[in-house]
Amino acid sequence: MTTDSRIPQSPSAAAEGAPDASVVRRKVATATAVGNFVEWFDSGAYAIMSATIAGLFFPQYDKTAALLATWAVFAGGFVARPIGAAFFGRYGDRIGRNRMLALSVLCMSGSTLLIGLLPSYATFGIAAPVLLFLLRALQGFSTGGEYTGASAFIMEYAPEGRRARYASVVPLTVGLASVAGALTGLVITSSLTEAALNSWGWRIPFLLAGPLGLIGLYLRSRIDDTPVFRAMEKRDAVQEAPLREAWKRCRRQVLTLFGYSITNAVGYYLMSSYMIAYMSEEVGYTKAQAMLTSVLAMLAYSAACPLMAAAADRYGRKPMLLVACGGFAVATLPAFWLIGTGLAGAIVGAMVLAVLVSVIGTANVPAMVEMFPGQLRASGSAIGYTAAYVLFGGTAPFVATGLVSLAGTPLAPGFYLMGLAAVSALVVLFSFRETVHLPLTRTTVLEK
Repeated sequence: MTTDSRIPQSPSAAAEGAPDASVVRRKVATATAVGNFVEWFDSGAYAIMSATIAGLFFPQYDKTAALLATWAVFAGGFVARPIGAAFFGRYGDRIGRNRMLALSVLCMSGSTLLIGLLPSYATFGIAAPVLLFLLRALQGFSTGGEYTGASAFIMEYAPEGRRARYASVVPLTVGLASVAGALTGLVITSSLTEAALNSWGWRIPFLLAGPLGLIGLYLRSRIDDTPVFRAMEKRDAVQEAPLREAWKRCRRQVLTLFGYSITNAVGYYLMSSYMIAYMSEEVGYTKAQAMLTSVLAMLAYSAACPLMAAAADRYGRKPMLLVACGGFAVATLPAFWLIGTGLAGAIVGAMVLAVLVSVIGTANVPAMVEMFPGQLRASGSAIGYTAAYVLFGGTAPFVATGLVSLAGTPLAPGFYLMGLAAVSALVVLFSFRETVHLPLTRTTVLEK
């Protein structure tokens, strides 16, 4: 492996040479955290109110069919993710990481706010679910570049040896956003009558997108772009066609990232978005009990993220990815079994899944940034990661609901996740190369 000597070998070192390096990093972490929180609170708002949305936008179907239609719209939003990944990935590699993130939070907040203003099927007829699908697609377009872009942004400021810990801000704020969303849903459903919930209460999480989006946009617009990107600009190393070059030069890395991210994607969406509807519609818990379980599981996930990130910095990305895949293969079925044994068991089972998702997520974030050279980083990581979330993450609630109906057992989603974890373990074992010591400033592709 060689590096381009014209580019400083440590973006951290450049920052450390300045007297206010720690202040800069705190500002970067805050801007990343708040912006990412806004994005994922907005995205999670749909899942929070999924059961209510099913009755309001698909009243012509029975309960199961309406829920399936609601999850189909949820998955439909992921159809736009590849377009968003292509757009924001290219934008981030050509124009800058920071401007890409400012645009993505603006796009997400606007689309979510409009969902909160949509009339229901009873008022607007078939146009209501059509518009719901289009706005959900716009959400997906925005999300296509957010997670990978935020990961690259904060890691290109991070000090050596602590990249995963800095990068854990990204999955951590996803978890906190989900907690905030679930708490919002819990308060709304617990304090409102069914009539009030169906009339206007379901809109509240979506309408919060407006002010939250402005806060995220303000913070992101006040931070300079990363040392890595600024160095590339000075050395004229910015690629004109980063998407094409990423697929041409980094195909193995893209496919490897896809191969283990499928477990990350399905694990996360079963644990978060699907869990509330699963517990209330399939297992028989009240909505309040399901949301309480979701809150506690996401708190466990959020608390585990910094710890698992520290382990990823100490032991490397590959061992942690293998631990996560092995854990899913062994513990998923018992976790789903526990969810059906009562509220206490449900909380424990959901927490088991949450901790496993934190293991794979906090290793995945630094790995997907490190495996790509600087000038192709936003594009390459967006392609592989987003493809996994489009094909497997976005469809996870729909597939899980269908599997429960077809197999006649609430354990069916557990078997699905276990099978994917086995596939991901093989990918990590035979295709993934350790990335923990790779310089983020390199411009060459690491070959196998």
